Amino acid sequence: MTGSPGSGKTMLARRMPSILPDLTFNEALEVTKIHSVAGVLPKDVPILTSRPYRAPHHTVSTSSLVGGGRIPKPGEISLAHFGVLFLDELPEFNKSTLEVLRGPLEDRTVTISRVNASLSYPCNFMFVASMNPCPCGYYGSKEKECTCTPLAISRYMGKISGPLLDRIDIQIEVTQVKYQKLESDEKIETSSQIKQRVDKARKLQQERYKEYGIYSNAELTPKLIEKYCKLDNEGKKILQNAFEKLGLSARAHGRILKVARTIADLDESKNIKSKHLAEAILYRSLDRKYWKN
Repeated sequence: MTGSPGSGKTMLARRMPSILPDLTFNEALEVTKIHSVAGVLPKDVPILTSRPYRAPHHTVSTSSLVGGGRIPKPGEISLAHFGVLFLDELPEFNKSTLEVLRGPLEDRTVTISRVNASLSYPCNFMFVASMNPCPCGYYGSKEKECTCTPLAISRYMGKISGPLLDRIDIQIEVTQVKYQKLESDEKIETSSQIKQRVDKARKLQQERYKEYGIYSNAELTPKLIEKYCKLDNEGKKILQNAFEKLGLSARAHGRILKVARTIADLDESKNIKSKHLAEAILYRSLDRKYWKN
């Protein structure tokens, strides 16, 4: 999420667990095991039943983030297994620390090797990050003028590498909330109502993939993407046009299809329609505004 200070990026990230589907029993067991190994499982809690939410500070070390120590222990990415890992003010993190995330985001597992041990921990987490669009925070804002030089903006955005950005499925711009919106009496959809839709979509996915031992669209392999994310001729033309105009990578192809499949599930649609695909592509186009080079 990219946006000016006070636009609500952190608040949205903190609300994310409230709309995620409930942990299955097998998921809860895995999460509990990891927290137990790390020594952070509360003594009065026999099993964790809610999805983890981890939000380490930008001063976090690489070993604390991915795991480490003389006897390797799980890091933040493993403690966020089946939950949310939120990195606020992403460019403030050490660039080398962020680059270590590239492998775990792709493989959903991390291997930590030491002289006396080599251990692998699962880390299938939802990666959520927020950042300002520039050092002063107001580049592109309609409410306040940006005071940063083009060079300062380029250096700031350059802290986020292209390969890491390519692994983020949904990239959105969060605009500042108007006063009228804050004071409005208009009824809005609550987290519990959103969660009902999410739960329904997750049940569809669990039923669809029960013979493969996976829980969601995010875990689809290339072969399963080919089977369950088929497009009609119109959809193929839309995706081809997006690739040619946006210069998307081969990795983006599979990720766009998985997001489109999820949007279709939320819409209770058996097939991926053009509108679902177009929305998924839209979520990948923000980097063309801020990462032009």
